[in-house]
Amino acid sequence: MAIAALSVRRRLVGGALRRYREGIAYTLEDSARCLGCDRSRISRIETGQRGISVSDLRVLLTDYGVEDPAQSVLAAIADPRMARGWWRKYTAILSRECQDYLSLETVASQVLIYEAQRVPELLQIPAYAEAFAAASPFQAGDGTGKAAEAVQARQRAVLDGPGPEICVVIGEAALRQSIGGAAVMRAQIASLAEANSGNPRITVRVLPFKSGAHPAVTAGSLAILRFPDMPALGIVYLDGAGDGICLEDSRNLAAYARMFEQLKGFAFSAAASARLLGKLSAA
Repeated sequence: MAIAALSVRRRLVGGALRRYREGIAYTLEDSARCLGCDRSRISRIETGQRGISVSDLRVLLTDYGVEDPAQSVLAAIADPRMARGWWRKYTAILSRECQDYLSLETVASQVLIYEAQRVPELLQIPAYAEAFAAASPFQAGDGTGKAAEAVQARQRAVLDGPGPEICVVIGEAALRQSIGGAAVMRAQIASLAEANSGNPRITVRVLPFKSGAHPAVTAGSLAILRFPDMPALGIVYLDGAGDGICLEDSRNLAAYARMFEQLKGFAFSAAASARLLGKLSAA
């Protein structure tokens, strides 16, 4: 089975289990004895080739000396109900990797987003989402309406009620590019300004044209998910034309997290960004 075909959630849980096992110098045989199975089952779980029940996961984590809330985070990710979220209605227009990312987004404690050319989906108003979907060659016909509808469903799942801290760095080009016409853009930018000042969980930073050769100059759309009380656990989602890819290994996570922190240094402060958004929405 190719690695791209494996469930991101399985890879994430399996990788965490492997790190915990190796951290206490357990062999595969040691872990297999905990579950009363053979070593090949543990190996397949750790490589994401098969899932693990929440009860077996708890047994292993307890034996590894892992305490809550880390156990609860991994149990939530491993729970098969995670595969039956709001996105199930939109599987025809969402890739497998995107569906896995969206399921993880609902249990993350922090979402870091960089967009160079568009307003992030989590902050798009309906008219902007519809205009953006209509322009995509991958969402022709009925797919256009479904894509815009999926954006709103995603926002309800993440933004309504308690949820993750969201930090967005958005390129100035996304604010200048007219999507849906002048009236739509004014309303969209006003909505960004309101989110930046009215929601304590959301921070919007604008990356100005004058920033020059910033750390993400060769990157497109990307998002990073972090999870509560587990600094080594996370996902990087790199969006692409019609598809995307998830990276969960610690080296990629550390590199992209470092890049995002550096990128914030090139962006306007939250206060300066708010002033620019207010000015553009009134233009």
